[in-house]
Amino acid sequence: MYLRHLKLPGITPYTHAADLQNRLVSSFLSNKASPLTTPSPQPTIITTQFPPVYTCGRREIGTVSPSQKLHLEADGKASFYEALRGGQTTFHGPGQLVAYPILDLKQHALTPRCYIRLLENAVISTLATYGIKGFTTENPGVWTSNDEKICAVGVHLRRNITSFGIGLNVFTDLAWFDRIVACGLEGKRTVSLRSVGVDVGVETVSEVFVGEMARALKNVEDVKIIDEDELD
Repeated sequence: MYLRHLKLPGITPYTHAADLQNRLVSSFLSNKASPLTTPSPQPTIITTQFPPVYTCGRREIGTVSPSQKLHLEADGKASFYEALRGGQTTFHGPGQLVAYPILDLKQHALTPRCYIRLLENAVISTLATYGIKGFTTENPGVWTSNDEKICAVGVHLRRNITSFGIGLNVFTDLAWFDRIVACGLEGKRTVSLRSVGVDVGVETVSEVFVGEMARALKNVEDVKIIDEDELD
């Protein structure tokens, strides 16, 4: 089994990445419904960067007021969307690696809790490649100190099929995070690889992260880079 890497170049609209993700999730669910007549999809990670966009998690759907949305949209400089992932409101934008793994946990002998740990550990290993020590705390995500967060983690599961994933700050404009209380944690700060002294591109980091995921997932032999037209 290969871990397919769909590396979307440049800045991708949030809705386009969401549509591709939904398409992959639907392929897995169709296979579960009709395993004898529907091909078994390969696990896939979508990586990309978004234009400035704020998203809220499923527990906040319907709770963000019109005035709050206007504040987040920053006079049209950013967008706002509701998402089904876990977690609270966060920011995605240029310079941030967004990675959406779409896979069946049962194919890799993972529980939901172990999957979250696997995601976090893949981020920590990626950071270690660049000499940065990352770790987890009682709060969600990956941190470089008890008060400095470098990566958000938020996933959705349906019949053990994963969607959404991580947002790792590579050279993100951190001023965007000033408009929110990141993950609802007062007094915490957001950092990036650049802000802690590492100058590297998002696509380079994406390849490292996907490689770490491939090494951690059972039944995965290697990574295969694909284009959109190769999707199931």
